Formats: sequence, structure tokens, C-alpha cells
Amino acid sequence: MRPLRPYIMRKMLRLMSTPKNSIPTDVLSLFDSIRQACEVATTEKLKDELGENFRIALEEHLTEEQLFRLWEQAGSCQSTEHDKKRRAFALEHASKPLAERLELFCKNFSRSAVLNADNTITVSFPFFKCCDIALNEHSTRPPASYIGRCAGGRLYEYQKALGIKLKIKSITPPSQITCESRFHYTFEIVGGNL
Repeated sequence: MRPLRPYIMRKMLRLMSTPKNSIPTDVLSLFDSIRQACEVATTEKLKDELGENFRIALEEHLTEEQLFRLWEQAGSCQSTEHDKKRRAFALEHASKPLAERLELFCKNFSRSAVLNADNTITVSFPFFKCCDIALNEHSTRPPASYIGRCAGGRLYEYQKALGIKLKIKSITPPSQITCESRFHYTFEIVGGNL
């Protein structure tokens, strides 16, 4: 399992301390003490353990709503080389209805998503592209923090490509993990070019 590194912890702490995330000071202090210990740790093993402690603390001390907000702001796969392609796609197809843009995006970028009648988009994303690095020989389900960061990454790419604002509504992991397993992320559409 790939542990969190100090630079990710710093990024998460910066986001956690913003007022909109509503995380109490005592909880922030707990996370900062783990980050500080990791920054001065002298062995990779100790850094890995502290990274894992930070990840576990996220799941134990934050509500699902707080985690969703953090993942919306700090998902994986942000600011990658694919951003130029996403922006170009958004500009080229901005005048089309959302349903058509979503269909074209899925076709052109090998994605799987549906626009639901309740103003949400449900994305189906392969397990092996997101969380296989989070498993080791002793675990059968990736930690929620990895699944959440993946959801944040999908949210980011759909927002960029479709010119809309999304919010994580739900995350549904597969009941069993196999190479063919898919996660389902449902995003509420909260603004943008509909």
C-alpha cells in the first residue's frame, strides 16, 4: 500500500484549515503532529507508518461530508498532462447540451458515465485504474481515503471537460474486488454550463 507522504499531508492540512471545511482546531492539531513527525522521521519505514496513521486519522476523525469536501478539492490525477486535452474538449463542445457533451467525452476519453434524471452524473470507473496500488497481499478492499481521492480525481476531470461544477454525492465500491471491479461515483451537478 502506498502511504501518504509529507507533501500530500501538507496539502491536506492546508485544505483542512480553510473555514469552509469546518474542521475543529483540536482535530487539525492531531493531523499536524503526525505530519511534523513524518517530516523529521529518519527512516522510510517510520515515514510509511506515519503516512498510514494520517490516512487512518482521516477516516476516524472526519465526517463523510468533510471527507467528500476534501476529496473534491484534492482528488488524485489533478493538473496532469491530460488537462490540455480536457480544456480543448470543453472549448470545442461548449455549445452542445450537457447530455451530448457527456456522451462525446465518454467516447473520446474511454470513460463510462450516465446523466441521471435527478441532475446527477454516475461515473463507473475500473478498480485497476484507481486503487490496485492501495492493496497488499493482506487486504481485500482499498482504504476509503484511496477510493475518495479517486472520486475527487474523476470529479476534477469531468468538471474540466464538461464545464460544470460537481459535488460528490455518493461513492459505491464494488462488493468484491477483482480486476474487472468498478467503482461508482455519483456527482451532483451544482452549476456551470448545463
